Amino acid sequence: MRILIVGAGAVGGYFAARLHAHGRDVTILARPRRAEQLRSTGLVVFSPHGDLTVTPKILLATELAQHEPFDLILVGTKAYQLADAMNDFAPAAGPATAIMPLLNGMKHLETLDARFGSDRVLGGSSQIVSDLDAEGRVHQFGPLHDLVYGERDKSTTPRIQAIDAAMQGCDFPSTLSPDIMAWMWRKWVLLSSLAGTTCLLRGSIGQIVAVPYGPDLIREIIDESAAIAAANNYPQDPKFLDAHKVRLTEPGSNLTASMYRDLSRGGPVEVDQILGDLLAHANGVHAPLLTAACVQLKVYENTLQK
Repeated sequence: MRILIVGAGAVGGYFAARLHAHGRDVTILARPRRAEQLRSTGLVVFSPHGDLTVTPKILLATELAQHEPFDLILVGTKAYQLADAMNDFAPAAGPATAIMPLLNGMKHLETLDARFGSDRVLGGSSQIVSDLDAEGRVHQFGPLHDLVYGERDKSTTPRIQAIDAAMQGCDFPSTLSPDIMAWMWRKWVLLSSLAGTTCLLRGSIGQIVAVPYGPDLIREIIDESAAIAAANNYPQDPKFLDAHKVRLTEPGSNLTASMYRDLSRGGPVEVDQILGDLLAHANGVHAPLLTAACVQLKVYENTLQK
């Protein structure tokens, strides 16, 4: 199976490195600056599961037309980079190509469907806390590095079975989900509550729970996210919510959302995709804390455009 990784950042780069290290046929689609960096130093990963440096094949968008379509395109860009990324990888998507996005939220599915057709777009989700340093090396924080995927209509097709076989045995938990949309809603609840909390309150989980009312406010944000999911026919498992509340109220935790880290660096944020689109699906649910976080981030976003 020929796999094209679009976006060799903190998420795409991590899974590209693991797949390549285990002999999978991986090619990275990179912009010129990132391509030069990867060709110079290799793809470097620092991880509690073992550090590695690999040298996968690197292609620029202008070179894709010279190659046959890929079997699988794994998209690991930021949501606000998707439009440009689609233009870049379109020559690599043939009639039989499957596209697996690992973007946050749900809005990207509509965008990919409109461009490539819903029959080619899988559901996908990753659970990993990672970041890039100034040298372009991937740093993974904490043990989570799960990859979950599936057909959006819940079917078990030959192509998803082949993809599942390719993902197995690569030193990260990989799961073929019988209901990937339910899993993606669970990830959306997790991410929106973590991003809403850390961006609204401008601190790590440990900093927030260390002050009066902090833990209660975190639990309220989680409840708002879960209520919106339930209003869209995806009620969350109480055991998952209890465990999520424990994790997001752990004293001394350094946990933050990637959106908070982007915010702290003064970079663009995925507010529309993570919080704005969730609120657009509220279906009458009152979510004042998520709304406040969204408004604050949109004000911040507007300052970037001036």
